[in-house]
Amino acid sequence: MKMFFCILLLITFLPNEVSAERMKDDRELAIVIDDFGNNMGGTEEMLKLPVTLTVAIMPFLETTERDAKLAHSFGHEVIVHVPMEPLRGKKSWLGPGAITTNLSNSEIRKRINDAVDAVPHAVGMNHHMGSKATADERVMRIVLEVCRERGLYYLDSKTTDKSVIPTLAEEIGVPYLENELFFDDVYTLRHMSRKAQELAERLKDHEAHIAIGHVGIAGEKMVAVLNEYIPIFKDEAVIVRLSEMIPGFEMIDESMP
Repeated sequence: MKMFFCILLLITFLPNEVSAERMKDDRELAIVIDDFGNNMGGTEEMLKLPVTLTVAIMPFLETTERDAKLAHSFGHEVIVHVPMEPLRGKKSWLGPGAITTNLSNSEIRKRINDAVDAVPHAVGMNHHMGSKATADERVMRIVLEVCRERGLYYLDSKTTDKSVIPTLAEEIGVPYLENELFFDDVYTLRHMSRKAQELAERLKDHEAHIAIGHVGIAGEKMVAVLNEYIPIFKDEAVIVRLSEMIPGFEMIDESMP
C-alpha cells in the first residue's frame, strides 16, 4: 500500500512539474545594462549579480577596456554602446567618437570600426541616446554595413519610434533585436520596481523579452532592484545572452575571421 501511494504521488505531481519547467524554457529574457566604460556608479556590483547579463560598453573612455575584459571574465556578453546624436540635447554630451548626422560616410565608417576595435570581446552593438541618428537612413546603413562586415548583431534600443534599423537590418542581412522596456527611464526606486514588476508579468506570455537598465547615476538603485527581482524573473523565464535569441548566431560568429 505504501509503494502504491508513492507511485500515485509521482503520477500526480511529476507531469505538472515537468510541464511547468517546459513552459519556463519556452520563455527567454535578456537583461541589457548600458553605459559601462566610464567607471560609472554600480559597475562592479552589477557585474557581480548572480545572472548572465548583456553588457553595453561605451568606447574610448577611461574604463572601456577594463570593463569589457571584466564583464567577459564574469561570463557576461559584451556589446559596443555607440554614442549617437539625439533629437534634443547637446552633441557634446555624447562623448568621444559619437556618430552624428553631419559626418561624412567615410568618417561614420571609421568611427564605427574604431569603436568596435576599442571594446574587447564585443559580439554586438546598440546605441547610446541616438533618437536622431537612428532615424537617418544614410547614417544607419553605414553602421549596419559595418556590423555585417564585423559579424555583429544590432540591438535597437528604441529611443525613437522612427527608427530605420529594422528595415535596413533586414535588407542588409544583420541580425537585430529590439528593446521592449527601460527599467530606469525615471531614476526612482519606486518607478524601477514598478517596471521590474511589469516585466515579470509580461514573462508569462511565452514570448522572448528584452529589457534595458543602466549603470551611472542610478546604478546602485538598479542593482538593488535586480537583486530583488532576479529570483522572480528566473521563476518565469530562462535568462539568456542577447545572442542566444538569434537562431544560429554562434555559427555566424565562428565563421568570421
